[in-house]
Amino acid sequence: MELEIKELHVSIDEKEIVKGVNLKVRSGEFHVIMGPNGSGKSTLAKSIMGHPKLKVTQGEILADGESVIGMSADKRAKMGIFLQFQNPIEIEGVGFVNFLHTAKRSVVQGDVDVNQFMGEIKQLTEKLKITNGIVGRSLNQGFSGGEKKKAEILQLAVMKPKLAILDEPDSGLDIDAIKTVAENINEIAAKHQMSILIITHYSRVLSYMKPQFVHVMANGRIVAEGSTELIEKLEKDGYESFTNKG
Repeated sequence: MELEIKELHVSIDEKEIVKGVNLKVRSGEFHVIMGPNGSGKSTLAKSIMGHPKLKVTQGEILADGESVIGMSADKRAKMGIFLQFQNPIEIEGVGFVNFLHTAKRSVVQGDVDVNQFMGEIKQLTEKLKITNGIVGRSLNQGFSGGEKKKAEILQLAVMKPKLAILDEPDSGLDIDAIKTVAENINEIAAKHQMSILIITHYSRVLSYMKPQFVHVMANGRIVAEGSTELIEKLEKDGYESFTNKG
């Protein structure tokens, strides 16, 4: 899927957070957006997915040339857009596996073989090093921070979207878990030829990945773009020199 964002402005409760972002992610490309807290990264991600509390005041969001502004989040999901949340919520009484099965059926708009589905879940939990107990629990209920992030990546593998937006998939993870999550994202993206947009503060997770394009966001705008050399500059100089540009 090709994502194109043109002069996007987004507000929350009349306060402008995203202030004129332009971004193009072509089919199969791997992009990363980095930036400090409060720079608008998560708001940008949620606006692509259609969060109801966000208001697009100007600009366009195009998926394969079609505007998604005004389109509900479930319709965007059916188009093949997936958002991994930075802070997944807990929903008591909604079984994790039942949730996945229902979501999968909704997106494919048809039946999903239960035995085949459960076999896939078993394989994925092993790859992600998720404990077996997670399968019988409510969605994110009692999950550790690391389990929540791994559960989101498991959802990514099950849903097989065309465009995956991953909002801080590395936060709350220890070093071993970051490597496991990164390796699984790499494998899933390559296998299904996904377009990937990762949002992160830190470069640690990117040491296990090979993003093609790097964007730095500050004060609601993309203030720098480049290749992986830009990550090295951030590691050396920090965000301060970029935030002054915003």
